[in-house]
Amino acid sequence: MNADHRLAGLRITVTGASGFCGGVVARAAAAAGATVTCLGRRPGPVGDFRHWDATRTLPDLNQTDVIVHLAAAVGDPPPGRTAEAAFHAVNVTGTTRLLEAAAGRPLVWVSSASVYAPPSAKPSTKPSAKPSALPSALPSALPSALPSPIREDHPLGGMTAYGRTKAAGEQLALNAGAVVLRPRAVYGPGDPHLLPRLRRAILGRRILLPGPDIPLSLTAVENLADACLASYTWPSGAYNIADAPTYRRDEIVTAACGLPVKHLPIPLTRAAAALSTAAARLTHREPALSQYALEQLTTAVVLDISRARSQGWTPRRTFSDFLP
Repeated sequence: MNADHRLAGLRITVTGASGFCGGVVARAAAAAGATVTCLGRRPGPVGDFRHWDATRTLPDLNQTDVIVHLAAAVGDPPPGRTAEAAFHAVNVTGTTRLLEAAAGRPLVWVSSASVYAPPSAKPSTKPSAKPSALPSALPSALPSALPSPIREDHPLGGMTAYGRTKAAGEQLALNAGAVVLRPRAVYGPGDPHLLPRLRRAILGRRILLPGPDIPLSLTAVENLADACLASYTWPSGAYNIADAPTYRRDEIVTAACGLPVKHLPIPLTRAAAALSTAAARLTHREPALSQYALEQLTTAVVLDISRARSQGWTPRRTFSDFLP
């Protein structure tokens, strides 16, 4: 079931509560009656605050019943050893410190669908791959042939420092008996990642996107928060977390930005991504268009969420709820 009265009086520590997802989880836990402690480098929106630098110290988890771990090094950094080491220090070494301090307490470790190896581009015609109904604000239907939904046993193979270190960190958590959640492209009010990236693709009165339209999964931040606060009682293991509908990339972008989409040839955008990545090596800044971002925009990724549903979790939000 979604977060409920069972949280009343529970002492929940939320790491990364000053961030987008962590802040929503902390507020939802407090609203459900839990006693919330926000753990990280900066205070969260509710509850008590305890400082923790994941790269340096063990966290203080005294008087904690349940831990929800959302603190992470995120982004699409320039390639190289420096970025890899920085992400490893938080997402892997920081997890080791968290697990040592947790001492067997229930732990929900929030990962990402970025840990998965890219799926095959060949579509499946299996009836089970048909999408759920689209939200009413997003018209038309998806093609009948969709890629096979990605299950939790899909091979791992993150393409970036973020994906690789999240995969390594979640393996430590799984080995310790944690519940691992894998959302994809989390969005919602205050989203600092998905919509800003889309708006960078605006040129004039059009949005430039590579290749043809594709089906994809997205995760409303409220759906992720519900899963975070319900899953501490689930059996240990990995669970995909996404909205119920399968969306269309172009309709999502048009609905969010209010502009039509113009398709660019994939070879052209691959060349642009290669140049952008090369420039990022010199400037040590996040590339304007990375190979990873290109893959995200051109590869159909649909998550199978049946495992989380089998635990009673139901995604209650869709992208239509986010639109003005």
